[in-house]
Amino acid sequence: MATNGAGRPRPRGSGFELYSWLFMRISGVLMLIFLLGHLYIMHIINSVEVVNYNFVAARWGTPLWRTWDLILLLLAALHGSNGLRILIDDYIHSHGWRVVALAVLYVLAIGFILGGSLVLFTFQPVAS
Repeated sequence: MATNGAGRPRPRGSGFELYSWLFMRISGVLMLIFLLGHLYIMHIINSVEVVNYNFVAARWGTPLWRTWDLILLLLAALHGSNGLRILIDDYIHSHGWRVVALAVLYVLAIGFILGGSLVLFTFQPVAS
């Protein structure tokens, strides 16, 4: 395997590990862009006093912001779970424990994605 100068070696071929390696780089850049946009809107343009339930309800009233937050959720959950998958493969050497750890990881990742998506898709603002 060829190394990229730091960290894990860049996988060769066209298998899952190559796509996983590419996903980590692309999702990291995309997540940085979406996160900086989120921070700019939530913490620089608007003060802490403005960000409350009504602010979020108004924000999620448009498809743009629900989509923005869904993309951020998916990128963070998939990027994080892929990173943990790599750590599990690197540091858990027993096959049985690796299977258990990966199963727990996948259940948690799917749970976070489904739970976050459920909130984003079903949120209905309540007049206050």
